[in-house]
Amino acid sequence: AWVGALAMGMIFFCSPIVSIFTDRVGCRTTAASGAAIAFTGLLSSSFTKSLEVRYFTYGILFGCGSSFAFQPSLVILGHYFKRRLGLVNGIVAGGSCLFSVSLPFFLKTVGKAIGLAHTFQVLSAFMFIQIFLSLTYRPILPPSCDSQHDGQDKVVSRSVQQQCWSQMRKYFNLRVFRRKTYRIWAFGIATAVLGYLVPYLHLIKYVEKEFKENKNDWLLLVCLGATSGLGRLVSGRIGDCIPGLKKIYLQVASFMLLGLMCMMIPQCRGFAGVIVICLFLGLCDAFFTTLMAPIAFELVGPMQASQAIGYLMGLMAVPMTAGPPIAGYLKDHFGNYHIAFYFAGVPPIIGALVLAIVPLVHQRMLKKQR
Repeated sequence: AWVGALAMGMIFFCSPIVSIFTDRVGCRTTAASGAAIAFTGLLSSSFTKSLEVRYFTYGILFGCGSSFAFQPSLVILGHYFKRRLGLVNGIVAGGSCLFSVSLPFFLKTVGKAIGLAHTFQVLSAFMFIQIFLSLTYRPILPPSCDSQHDGQDKVVSRSVQQQCWSQMRKYFNLRVFRRKTYRIWAFGIATAVLGYLVPYLHLIKYVEKEFKENKNDWLLLVCLGATSGLGRLVSGRIGDCIPGLKKIYLQVASFMLLGLMCMMIPQCRGFAGVIVICLFLGLCDAFFTTLMAPIAFELVGPMQASQAIGYLMGLMAVPMTAGPPIAGYLKDHFGNYHIAFYFAGVPPIIGALVLAIVPLVHQRMLKKQR
């Protein structure tokens, strides 16, 4: 569980650093460099048989590179689209689900035919193509640099400590945390994702143990990818129709449903029931991921959206990485996955309740301003 969780965690853990590179060197260079690092991680994973080394090559190197390649794809959309930003995010995110649907069957077939090492090499070819696709990004908005800080840096009379602090503020733009609504939203998301990855990383093992006669466990990933792709298209269109921060209520509903579905997994008495739950889990994933960037643009504006998304994903890193190993420990301690899935359902429900406060706080702030 640690290998997959570490790779996913690094995608989010590196996000604050990625936002700095995105603001300073642009989306194109950042994404292309990240794809090159991810390509190196996947290719090097094919030459090692040690699990400890794979923690680095796949968990850290591939995860870090994926973070640099992924986040600029969210930011660059805000350069081109404003009115239909939710729909565009849904189309882009839904495109990845085409691979999510086909990859489980593809990997199962290719893995048996050529082995794990060569499968890593095949996957690295996809990341190599991503390097050239990233070069098509053409940023329109100017870089998000703080001109006031640049002017202040010319003052020579300040102390070394003040100069260092000024340089830190230039690169780590913490102004997004001054917004109360952003702080609540980020805390709610970070709380909810503690159980977010548990069904994705443990559901296959649970099905293999509970339904030993079933040999089609790969169908679960296909169902997840199919409904996630369809849901991303729909959620993006719906998000554009909902004004302002009321979009957050869609995330509230998705996290509430995610928590309930996780708790329903141990209650399934047949493989068909697990498939139905996977269909709903895909929809929850769609509404959460598609609306993340549009909500960030609503909260802090387009010029600070890169930093807002980066800090949010950085806050998500620790709970998202810790969730699957905690579930694995609970499975080892109790001898089954039941308690682990009950545990996974609680944080999304709590996070949803926190997110529901954000529009109310925003309305109160607007009344005070008026």
